[in-house]
Amino acid sequence: MDVRDYVAANAEDFFSALKDWLAIPSVSADPEHHGDVRRSAEWLAGHLRDTGFPVAEVWETDGLPAVYAHWPAEDPGAPKVLVYGHHDVQPAEPAGEWYSPPFQPAESGGYILGRGASDDKGQVLFHTLGLRAALATAEQSAPPVSITMLIEGEEESGSPHFADLLRERQAELAADVIVISDTTMWAADVPSMCTGMRGLAEAEITLSGPSRDLHSGSFGGGVPNPLHALAALLAGLHDEANRVTLPGFYDAVVPLTAEERELFAKLPFDENTWLADAGDSRDLYGEEGFSTLERIWARPTAEVNGMWGGHTGPGPKTIVPAEAHAKVSFRLVPDQDPDAVYGALREYVASHLPPGIDAVITAGPAVRPCRSPITSPAVQAARRAMQRAFGTEVLFTREGGSGPEADLADILGAPLVFVAVGLDSDRIHAPNERVDKSLLLRGAEAAAYLWEELAATGADPS
Repeated sequence: MDVRDYVAANAEDFFSALKDWLAIPSVSADPEHHGDVRRSAEWLAGHLRDTGFPVAEVWETDGLPAVYAHWPAEDPGAPKVLVYGHHDVQPAEPAGEWYSPPFQPAESGGYILGRGASDDKGQVLFHTLGLRAALATAEQSAPPVSITMLIEGEEESGSPHFADLLRERQAELAADVIVISDTTMWAADVPSMCTGMRGLAEAEITLSGPSRDLHSGSFGGGVPNPLHALAALLAGLHDEANRVTLPGFYDAVVPLTAEERELFAKLPFDENTWLADAGDSRDLYGEEGFSTLERIWARPTAEVNGMWGGHTGPGPKTIVPAEAHAKVSFRLVPDQDPDAVYGALREYVASHLPPGIDAVITAGPAVRPCRSPITSPAVQAARRAMQRAFGTEVLFTREGGSGPEADLADILGAPLVFVAVGLDSDRIHAPNERVDKSLLLRGAEAAAYLWEELAATGADPS
């Protein structure tokens, strides 16, 4: 029996286990479900022990629990691989928009429906079926690489305690490569691998002028208006080529290689379809010299998320407002640092303030970007595994959002490899989340091949 046959023969048991896990409402953002997050962790630890992991246990944090499992290779010199995912899920609201109850998993048209089906329980669990397939077909009692699984319980709440957990348990989590299964492919018939995720820096800007709102007839034109100053400041965030004007903003940006641009261009991207999906937007926009996919995946951005000040109620109120406010955010790409961007924002604002206007900039949460070079042996090994499973060329993508991946890479000092089978059409974070059953099986097959491919890279697959 080969890997594909083993996966097919054990598919129904796998789907049954997944539905049992999906029935646990492990919503980390809701304190009423924190007990369910613990039940989810305990369920997974038990499932990993049943899979054959010699060690599988719940790890406590200052917040919600993670799950740790370890299965050493027979060869102590074999590569060490850490698989990251998360077992917490998004809230199910609005519950009334679900076709079936969000925590009563259902099947329809080749999909499993339920909160967490794609993000991320289904993609975590295919590793267990893949590992069983690899061992059974090779007639081995241990994998060809040492495998550690670390499945977080707070990813959907911003991973507030995850970095501390990584530092505290760094010795046990030592890895040569980190496999992430929490992303998406381009399409079911166009398999792809993510090779990077943008980061985020967000801030609120408050400009103040007079100590109170002023009558515009008595004072207008004679004192600076904070809203005028804010409008000019925000308008100046981009130049004529739609490049961000913060000082040094692009200094650390890692440019796309010619090969990356060529592979992005192979993806079957239709601009009109994309614009329709983008809220029926009527035209493309962005930094000159780059395609739409390059702009949203590999180029940094500045966005004005909101602005307010003065009178916004019904009817006129002719004033010079005392204050003006804006929320801005910056999507970052490797190797930009959020702290450096905050510093550049402060420098930009200070240099563009008219006399008589003061500014306060309040930095918000930040996420660092991450990147996996497509030439690295680990990425190439994962690509070969995916291509064996799907029987076709695997292309490369990036993603616009990010999670704790940069912390994993930085704290553990290992490269990232993204092996995932989710789709943008899986309705992640929305009602009626689903996952394609056939893609989960291809994911399990790819995971089975992955260990063999990574073992062939030797002890340094970075």
